Amino acid sequence: MKIGLIGGSGYAGGELLRLLALHPDFDVVAISAHSNAGELITSIHPQLHSYHGRTFSQFSAAEFSQCELVFLALPHGESAKVISQLPDTVKIVDLGADFRLASEQSWKKYYGGDYAGSWVYGLADLPGKSNEISKASRVANPGCYATSIALGTAPAAAFADLTDVVVVAASGTTGAGRAAKINLIASEVTGSLTSYKFGGVHQHTPEIEETLSKVSGQNVKISFTPILAPMPRGILSTITVKLLKNLSIAEVRAAYEDYFTDSEFVSLLPQGQMPKTASVLGSNFAQIQVAIDEHTNRLVISVAIDNLGKGAAAQAIQNANLIAGFEASSGLLGNGLGA
Repeated sequence: MKIGLIGGSGYAGGELLRLLALHPDFDVVAISAHSNAGELITSIHPQLHSYHGRTFSQFSAAEFSQCELVFLALPHGESAKVISQLPDTVKIVDLGADFRLASEQSWKKYYGGDYAGSWVYGLADLPGKSNEISKASRVANPGCYATSIALGTAPAAAFADLTDVVVVAASGTTGAGRAAKINLIASEVTGSLTSYKFGGVHQHTPEIEETLSKVSGQNVKISFTPILAPMPRGILSTITVKLLKNLSIAEVRAAYEDYFTDSEFVSLLPQGQMPKTASVLGSNFAQIQVAIDEHTNRLVISVAIDNLGKGAAAQAIQNANLIAGFEASSGLLGNGLGA
């Protein structure tokens, strides 16, 4: 299947190229990067030896119209401009935020600019979603924080109050993109933790609330504090919710295991084993652990994913597999890299 990638020079674009090189059914025939057009792919992503000698192109609607499926890895607000130039027959997975939100009001509040509408939301590990995605031709890939928090929280909808979800989540620096920023240089980040977008203003907030509200039927409200961690990649989310009834940890664990019974990529770890970002690096896997804080009667959930893998490129390939009619796991069953 002929594949195109628009926006190949960023971190997510590089991870997509790495994974696509190993895919049995996808052939990457077009790779553009506006600001790096004409440059060797390996000059930006030196780890991508299989792309030796190939260069980034300038975006051309004619070139990408020949593709059967196109990935977009562009800054928010840019995808809609490109999509309008492609024929309706081209299947698209957008890794940006442009088509994730159902609410125009939320888009303008958290992102600003023109609202492009919404596509099928591509969180395939939620029950029933893979079938919905399979019937779509254009899919909005979830955000990285949103992926970890929604996966960790959704199974608790039947027995927890999701109108009061509290989350603290740490992410590696690649989550902030590749653009040079003084607060992301090694001297600023190494050996230091800092919160950012403090006070409930992170742009993934409405995405998480919309996803969980649809799943649970509750009017979900989330208090979300993100943290910049001194590591390149990975997300560790800690989520707490008030339990609505008395449950044993065995009952909670059974509910989580049942919820993800059809997912190849989400696992509840054995009791006593905690999620680690190193365990999921480079993969499409998510690790979850749960506990009950009996002092406050709150459920505590820990989730680890790779922000560039499950939180971006690997999940985008999972969605592409589904809309192309392949097995969801095709090209994605490689293990995490570990420590």
